[in-house]
Amino acid sequence: MLSVSNVTKKYGKLIANDQISFQINPQEISVLLGPNGAGKSTIIKCIAGLLKFDGSILINGNENKSLQAKRELGYIPEIPALYDMLTVWEHLEFIARAYSLQNWKERAEDLLTRFELEDKKKKLGTELSKGMQQKVSICCGLLPQPKVILFDEPLVGLDPHAIKELKNLFIELRNDGASILISTHMLDSVEEFWDSTNIMINGKIAARRTRNEIVGSGEDLEALFFKITEGEK
Repeated sequence: MLSVSNVTKKYGKLIANDQISFQINPQEISVLLGPNGAGKSTIIKCIAGLLKFDGSILINGNENKSLQAKRELGYIPEIPALYDMLTVWEHLEFIARAYSLQNWKERAEDLLTRFELEDKKKKLGTELSKGMQQKVSICCGLLPQPKVILFDEPLVGLDPHAIKELKNLFIELRNDGASILISTHMLDSVEEFWDSTNIMINGKIAARRTRNEIVGSGEDLEALFFKITEGEK
């Protein structure tokens, strides 16, 4: 479970996140929607422990910067950050050693196969295209089998096969009990599998809806999104 309570992040006088609160339960895919500059990546980085903030963030009941929380948290950033001089396989081995994983090689092989990287094991990070780097980043983030997973614009730059596999993984991870947060500004990329959504604008949560609420009320999520982000026309 991911619990975010009254999180505020300031850069000088600029308020990037303003009293953000939401919760994601196990077996839930939650989507963070909003235009560029809405504050989505900032709250993702706060949750991941990369930024200081005011408020509270708990990963399965543990403060997000605690060791236990970090063991249960997976983070796939918008821009992959691989080591230039490590091979694809060495990246996975590095993660396995960092998390003290046992019997990890079979899962690593499966992830590489699903993302069509099995023939790239010996390629250095610097030799990979951006799309391949993104796929390696996804494999590294999922190798420890985290219980709470953050995806920041994960579909950008991926080829159609990788997009299909990642969408399948979203559903598999949810079925395995994970709490999943996906940040995106592309509604159509997540429409078939989201369970809840938070729409952000100007650093705030402007609306929250569950799929059941949308289905029950007949509300149009896309129309709501544009009403919030662009105002009444």
